[in-house]
Amino acid sequence: MPEVFQGDAVTLSWPMAGIALATMTRAKAMNTLTLELIGEMGRVLDICMAEKARALVITGSGRAFCCGAHLVYFTDPNSPIGKSNFDLRDNYLAHIAALYDKFETMAFPIIAAINGFALGGGCEMAISADFRVMSNTAKIGVPEVKLGAMPGAGGVQKLGRHIGRSRAIEWVLTGKHYTAEEAERAGLIYEIAQPGDLLPAAYDLALKLRAMSPLAIAQGKASVYVSEDVDVATARRYGLESLSMLINSPDWVEGMAAFKEKRDPKF
Repeated sequence: MPEVFQGDAVTLSWPMAGIALATMTRAKAMNTLTLELIGEMGRVLDICMAEKARALVITGSGRAFCCGAHLVYFTDPNSPIGKSNFDLRDNYLAHIAALYDKFETMAFPIIAAINGFALGGGCEMAISADFRVMSNTAKIGVPEVKLGAMPGAGGVQKLGRHIGRSRAIEWVLTGKHYTAEEAERAGLIYEIAQPGDLLPAAYDLALKLRAMSPLAIAQGKASVYVSEDVDVATARRYGLESLSMLINSPDWVEGMAAFKEKRDPKF
């Protein structure tokens, strides 16, 4: 049996073979980003890597997916993260950004099942996933400007890559909460579902991904993210090397044999 996890802020279960479910469980606090939640989500990623997960679904509990920063850290004189600008950066914000960047390095696809409010750092978590399935009653956005702040865990950079500069400027500078339909029109959402159908829709996508070559998924995912950070020639060389790594691998051999034999591959 794969390893399960029951933390103070996150639980990990395996609803079906190869498919993991991470649930943020601090519903009363709108699943804000406490140090515990950040650390436990990192542990979930490590477990999924060790267990060779084929897909990970992340969702929230209660009314929120995740409502971003735990603002008590910024106002409590006895805050565990300190008081200075650099304390907040090094002891808290940098850890959130590092967690979200880690999403991109996972060899398996990550699906954000957005059950409720995904705001601020919660929006940044969702857009750091590879896919987003969203409840038609949920809202998403980066309202930090209303607090005299701005997204600091990849929201500015990743939003621009997802939805383009003009719309990213709109999202960041207006602080608006967007509906699922608006987010889908912006190109951010894979599928919209009724609240009761949200996890089934996420699992359906996970099952489709599970049927694909895990080696090809890992290389393809890495190639997409690397291509965003390097020039075109370097990206093309990386893609060629990634493909070369797949040639004659077990997944390559099985995929080619299945094609020749007119059957579904078994990866």
